[in-house]
Amino acid sequence: MKIEDIEVGKSYACKFKTETMVDTFGRIPGLSDTPLAGVKMYEGLGILVQRDTEKRLVKVQDEKSSKEFVVSFDDIWDVDEVEWTDPLTT
Repeated sequence: MKIEDIEVGKSYACKFKTETMVDTFGRIPGLSDTPLAGVKMYEGLGILVQRDTEKRLVKVQDEKSSKEFVVSFDDIWDVDEVEWTDPLTT
């Protein structure tokens, strides 16, 4: 599915890439004491939070770190609709 084809009001996720600070394992730094490796390319899976069709940008919330990133349409792929479930009730 192309980002231009998503429908307002539905939930979507995508894979994305962005340059950001990562640790020596290529992860986004969190509360661990793992040494930082510097700014490098990071790839993740994220929930689409916002889309700007004029600027061709999306805001995604990374599934692993919960951090939000603004990335270009050119840096996302595998856009697909997602269904939310509550892990406490399933």
